[in-house]
Amino acid sequence: MSRYSTLLVANRGEIARRVFRTARAMGLRTVAVFVDADTDALFLADADEAVRIESYLDGAAIIDAARATGAGAVHPGYGFLAENADFARAVSEGDLVWVGPSPDAIAAMGDKIAAKALAVEADVPVLPSTDDPDHFETVGFPLLVKAAAGGGGKGMRIVQTADQLADAVESARREAGAGFGDDRVFAERYVARSRHVEIQVLGDQHGGLVHLGERECSIQRRHQKIIEESPSPFIDDATRSAMGEAALRLASLLSYQSAGTVEFLVDDRSGDFFFLEINTRLQVEHPVTEAVTGIDLVREQLRIAQGEALGYEQSDVAFAGHSVQARLYAEDPANDFLPATGTIEAFEPHADPSVRWDTGVGPGSVIGTGFDPMIAKVITHRPTRTEAAGALALALERLHIGGVVTNRDFLTAVLRSDAFLAGDTTTDFIDRVEPARRHDADDHERRRLAVAAALWMQAANRHDAVTLPTLPSGWRIGRLPAERIELAHDDQPVTVHYRPRRDGGFALGLRGDEGRARVHRWSPADIDVEVDGRRCTYRVARAHDRLHVTGAGGTFTWQLVPRFSVPHIEMPGGAVTAPMPGKVVEVRVKAGDEVEAGQVVVVLEAMKMENHLRAAQPGTVTEVRVGVGDQIEKDVLLLVIDDGRETSDR
Repeated sequence: MSRYSTLLVANRGEIARRVFRTARAMGLRTVAVFVDADTDALFLADADEAVRIESYLDGAAIIDAARATGAGAVHPGYGFLAENADFARAVSEGDLVWVGPSPDAIAAMGDKIAAKALAVEADVPVLPSTDDPDHFETVGFPLLVKAAAGGGGKGMRIVQTADQLADAVESARREAGAGFGDDRVFAERYVARSRHVEIQVLGDQHGGLVHLGERECSIQRRHQKIIEESPSPFIDDATRSAMGEAALRLASLLSYQSAGTVEFLVDDRSGDFFFLEINTRLQVEHPVTEAVTGIDLVREQLRIAQGEALGYEQSDVAFAGHSVQARLYAEDPANDFLPATGTIEAFEPHADPSVRWDTGVGPGSVIGTGFDPMIAKVITHRPTRTEAAGALALALERLHIGGVVTNRDFLTAVLRSDAFLAGDTTTDFIDRVEPARRHDADDHERRRLAVAAALWMQAANRHDAVTLPTLPSGWRIGRLPAERIELAHDDQPVTVHYRPRRDGGFALGLRGDEGRARVHRWSPADIDVEVDGRRCTYRVARAHDRLHVTGAGGTFTWQLVPRFSVPHIEMPGGAVTAPMPGKVVEVRVKAGDEVEAGQVVVVLEAMKMENHLRAAQPGTVTEVRVGVGDQIEKDVLLLVIDDGRETSDR
């Protein structure tokens, strides 16, 4: 038995907090590591002690931190060094307990090419593939170029035709090298109408091995999962049994210990399944398995690492209800899901409906370019799939969040779509179904939100007043014009006029003839207001000149428009600007080039992912302001495309 009383978690954010939670429940003391960028991160407060390091990839420093703090074990979380066999071996050889599978198993499965060969040996079906770059075309089109190491959608490109292959291979190699330190790629047959289904396995050090059913993770953008669920709405009992047995054969061949995931691709038309890879770590989507089985996977990892037997057989594993998880990201679905940066100025999940929030951020947290932009994982568990999806959508809609652009509206559109509720959730779901990328309020909803913001502001001003604070807002001896506040949402201005009435309400409009409003309750955090007979409580957060107002349809951010405009520099027409901070890795045009609308002009690397910036219009490139290797900030001018209209007008 490898008993230990102190656990170091070699990770950050929500996964560090997740592991700390179970470790504390088991009576373990906990240690965190952190870099300068995480000095104010929430996960540090969850640990008993924290050690500053230079990088989450510095294995030697992490081991030194474990020794210095008396930690007897290291849990890697996921990402960073979680699937690094050399790090796992160094931990074990340093007389520390590694919470995970053996270094040999990690090495065998960390290389997807070697893993496919092992799957063949275990009689598990695989897709046609090759790791010989000179013969990628023999796989047939469409094909998928994939990184040999790593995962998370990095180093992955769909190739429809032969003329796209060279660019796809070059881009995938560059991204894989930046993300995993290994730029090897291979080609695999691409199945367009397919599902991504994975089997969770657990193995102990005594030969005990079970699977905990499947998760379907088919809804993806940029080859990264955003909604996961268990059980799959597609898999029947026969396929479920066959996939579980295939996963156990492969895990048995590896003498697998700890938690792991065997991933499969399922052809939506034929129902046939094919091996993709094994993840030798805890998965981001592990909570849905915990919900339907009642088994805490982190607890099992820690027990197995201490040498304990599972204590149950496959026949003892039971399943109940349905669980769905959504990943809330700082990203802009309306702009090809590009990652977003900024400071979270409001973050307050609603208490009802009751769901599980796994998050590492709060008000004041900064979403930068150094780490994955995931804000939270939101997990529901209900008796039926429809209830689970509905509760998750409602929890997201009722989340009070502001300061960064998120995919919240898109997630709710997916969860409430007829296709999702019918279980039609193939990997091409987003392109095929085209859920709304954002919530667009109608004129009536915008008006109510604007009035709520304006009346919250007037009450806040009276609350903070130091001169005659008991007088009502706008009080005068004589009758004067209505009070006015100017707001803007997405650069669309709205002016709210209001005048206090003797009955305590407000008349709306310049002449008081555009409706009535009444504030039933106000606090610095919300306002209960009735507008034209419709009453709602809106949660409000103010950050400088912004008001984040959350109502029934989500969060609207209103910009307070100053009475006098501030001069600013205008971008030239046809400007291509950086949507986020990052590094320029490729400039595909030069001054004088003719470009088409939609043509890739610059490739920008941010958060270890490549983002292809495209021309919004056809025309001639007149200026190129950046070069390969440049580190740029958000909104920096990259190049200018002249469509010829200005010239012809003159």
